[in-house]
Amino acid sequence: MTAAPDATGPHRRLDLADQTVVVIGASAGIGLETARQVRAGGGRVVMVGRNPERLQEAAREIQPVSTAVFDATDTDRLQQFFQDLPGSVDHVMVTAGSPSYMPLANMDLADARREVDERLATTLGVALYSRDRVRAGGTLLFMGGTGGRRHGVGMTIVSALTAALPALTANLALELAPIRVNLIAAGFVDTPLSAALLGDQLDARREELRATLPIHRVVEPADVAALAVHIMCNDALTGATYDIDGGQQLIAH
Repeated sequence: MTAAPDATGPHRRLDLADQTVVVIGASAGIGLETARQVRAGGGRVVMVGRNPERLQEAAREIQPVSTAVFDATDTDRLQQFFQDLPGSVDHVMVTAGSPSYMPLANMDLADARREVDERLATTLGVALYSRDRVRAGGTLLFMGGTGGRRHGVGMTIVSALTAALPALTANLALELAPIRVNLIAAGFVDTPLSAALLGDQLDARREELRATLPIHRVVEPADVAALAVHIMCNDALTGATYDIDGGQQLIAH
């Protein structure tokens, strides 16, 4: 007779019931949708955003444990935030930030340096300042992209960061173990940020992707949030990069 699975062993069923998830960038898009799915799965949420009005509106829906308003690139404030947490948390997800497209012909070196410094410093800051707040087996989860794997004019900064983040994630997974560290690499996701970046070209981009992507639809924030929740729940996952782009990088341009 086969023994029943051990509920305390490595193959136990995992969910987010009674777990606490910090979402940095929680007021819109992928962060907000992740907060929704965490709550739907029985978890608690600490919501962080830099826009107080948007964060307050999102919090009315989510009913988080607490909220904090600050820019995640402010590493002093980031450090204070983790120091002020009243206890341990189970997972931290960072969705704050946006891709930077800077053609070399009109690049300002100070702006380029700031973009690189802020992205790497924010990632390292979360790893450094949260390590005494995240429980063993919990997760640090960062957002990257797949678009920067294609080279082209204006892609210098985003391509460099796209290459750097998986290596940084893998190394952090070793240094922070048994805390798990993972990276989600998304393609185009239909978020308010995408709308702001594309402006009046948004609808055309949606139609192009619906016609060309192997999945025949546009990737939504709920798709990415579902992947994020899975990574949080599956405690065999660490040090890896998970692509979610609907097959976008498979299409020749």
